[in-house]
Amino acid sequence: MLKVKSRLISRKRRQRRVRNKISGTTERPRLNVFRSSNNIYAQVIDDQSGATIVSASTLDPGLRSKLSRGSNREAAREVGKLVAERAVDKGIKEVVFDRGGYLYHGRVKELADGAREAGLNF
Repeated sequence: MLKVKSRLISRKRRQRRVRNKISGTTERPRLNVFRSSNNIYAQVIDDQSGATIVSASTLDPGLRSKLSRGSNREAAREVGKLVAERAVDKGIKEVVFDRGGYLYHGRVKELADGAREAGLNF
C-alpha cells in the first residue's frame, strides 16, 4: 500500500510541475491524458475559458465495440486517433501535449502517436 501511495504522490508532483509550465490557449489548447488501470482518457482543454473542447476514451461506444481491452497500447492509439479526428473537425490543428505526470512511454506514447497520425501537431 505504501508503494502505491508514493507512486501516486510522485505522479501528482510531476503533474503539478508540468502544469506550471504549460497551459492551453484558444489558439493552442492542451491535450490532456489520464491513464487508469483499465482505460485511457484524452481531452482537449482550453484553459483560458476552462472548457473541454473535445474528449475521447476507451469507454466511448464506438471504440468499446472494436477493442477487446481498454488498457493496452492498441486501445491507446485508437483513442489518440479519435480525439484528434474530433479536434480537427472543430478546427484545432495545434495542441500542447500534457502527459499528466506519466512517463512518455507505452500507452501515453501510443496515444500521442495516434493523435499525430490523425492530424494534430504538437
